[in-house]
Amino acid sequence: MPVTIEDVRRVAEQLPRSYEVLVRDRVKFRVGKIVWLAFSADETQMGFAFPKDERDVLVASEPDVFLMPRPSDLRFNWVEVRLDAIDVPRMREIVIDAWRLVVPKSVALAQGGD
Repeated sequence: MPVTIEDVRRVAEQLPRSYEVLVRDRVKFRVGKIVWLAFSADETQMGFAFPKDERDVLVASEPDVFLMPRPSDLRFNWVEVRLDAIDVPRMREIVIDAWRLVVPKSVALAQGGD
């Protein structure tokens, strides 16, 4: 069963400083003004914060799961995932890791980060 936006929402809304917004009919999650999760219009893909220097390796390792962001987003720390290609535990890991990239280290550590 594919991961849904509701599955992601249950994880993302529990993370400190994270909040949901609707931008041009697309659901996004922010910490402050930083977008760290965003869904495609049809909610089949999720973009998430991810280090640019590791992106090529991630996409090459699992091209059926991960894909590069659109060309205009290549300048950002960002990558995309197909929600039907992951399960809930893997989604949770992706969401929490993306959130950790955008919050202060003290906030991530207080939440049980490394």
